[in-house]
Amino acid sequence: MTGVPAAGAGRADAIEVVELRRRYGSVLAVDGLSFSVPRGSTTVLIGPNGAGKTSTIECCEGFAPADGGSVRVLGMDPWREAGRLRPRIGVMLQAGGAQPAARTGEMLRLLARCSARPHDPEWLLDVLGLREVERTPIRRLSGGQAQRLSLATALVGRPELLFLDEPTAGMDPQARGIVRELLSAARTDGVAVLLTTHLLDEAETADQVVIVDEGRVVAQGSPAELTAGASGQLRFRAPAGLDLHPLLSALPLGFRATEPAPGRYLVEGPVDPATAATVASFCARAGVMPSGLDAGGRSLEEVYLDLTGRQLR
Repeated sequence: MTGVPAAGAGRADAIEVVELRRRYGSVLAVDGLSFSVPRGSTTVLIGPNGAGKTSTIECCEGFAPADGGSVRVLGMDPWREAGRLRPRIGVMLQAGGAQPAARTGEMLRLLARCSARPHDPEWLLDVLGLREVERTPIRRLSGGQAQRLSLATALVGRPELLFLDEPTAGMDPQARGIVRELLSAARTDGVAVLLTTHLLDEAETADQVVIVDEGRVVAQGSPAELTAGASGQLRFRAPAGLDLHPLLSALPLGFRATEPAPGRYLVEGPVDPATAATVASFCARAGVMPSGLDAGGRSLEEVYLDLTGRQLR
């Protein structure tokens, strides 16, 4: 696939957020949050609803001022220097933002004419599967088609930095794959990407994950760093609700076997090859096929739930 060329270069991080605070009346939505996004990398913000993700990104995009701390985007203050910054960034909003009566193709071509060195809008229509709806009013697009158009409008200006809000929401697996290829090409060519998502498998492909809760960063690092765990753990997936008493009886004293989440099982103790064999034998007797058998680290989902809690918000 053709790569997405970057519009600029530089050694400084594309985004630098230091002790950011953002208030809405008496509510402190962002409380001393800090992170950075290197150029040519993808950073994912994940967290529960109301954690402060949207408020943080709005400050980075220049749509809202910081009430404390500092934000630098491509070396600029995004609030005070928004006019200089906007031509260099691409913003994909989950709600779209395009005129509903406009036609798909004409909207993308208009944005291309407004850009200094745009991508070919015809190429974007083709690569994102929008050619067949290029004359369709935006209000009549399906959810997945509207999302793909929103991504196209974010890319058409050839940005140095992309802000993406739930970029694959409503898309089928084929469309999600195309979007991931485009974002990977953009990253390879030096474009920085900051996105939010509730799909943790999407977050696992990022260079950096920042977990936010109650307006603060509770953990950050690469997916491998966040999921690294003790060697005394063995995890596997199987149908939910298995009776674990036979497994515990077959394991040596001192082992624990639990189901932390439906269908996800954890065996803790001095794990060795015999432990894996015991688990396989237990599953065979139960008539189920285990998957994802892994000794060591936790999944990103388990790390996320451990840090932010399991209750609904």
